[in-house]
Amino acid sequence: MLLRDVREGDVGAYVRMRCDPVMMAELGGPLPRERVEARLRKDVVEVAADRCWVKVIVPDGTEDGEVAGTVTLWSDEEDGRTVSEIGWMVLPEYQGRGLAKAAVRRVLDAAAADGRWGEVHANPGVGNGPSNGICRALGFRLVGERSLGFAGRVLRTNHWVVVPGEHVGSGTE
Repeated sequence: MLLRDVREGDVGAYVRMRCDPVMMAELGGPLPRERVEARLRKDVVEVAADRCWVKVIVPDGTEDGEVAGTVTLWSDEEDGRTVSEIGWMVLPEYQGRGLAKAAVRRVLDAAAADGRWGEVHANPGVGNGPSNGICRALGFRLVGERSLGFAGRVLRTNHWVVVPGEHVGSGTE
């Protein structure tokens, strides 16, 4: 599996992931295409400035342009402090292959080596068994449930936290 920075040519994958009702079921439903295209442009700028990491998952044996999903690591303000958060999406035809788990592990390994991210939070929907399973398998600690704003919506999520370098697969097992 290759992880590479997102680029403007990834618009098709972004639209498939964020405009699809099934893909967005845990995130409050599909987003409008124009909003998704604007988000991609913003992500490309943010990645170029090294303010966040948006990694595209390219499965082994496929062309560089074939996208299975994304893993994103970013910082945001929460309760007056800066927190780091990680999130991921994998297209349906690639789900169940371990790509998300492997990609999240690699991004956490890179975050540990980088040193600037501190604790990393993940907030999968309470009903998202596969994503909650990834958190559990990679050594995140469940803090509890919470309501969280996303794209103008309020979601019910599980709040997980991990310190990069202390997660499973980081060599500290």
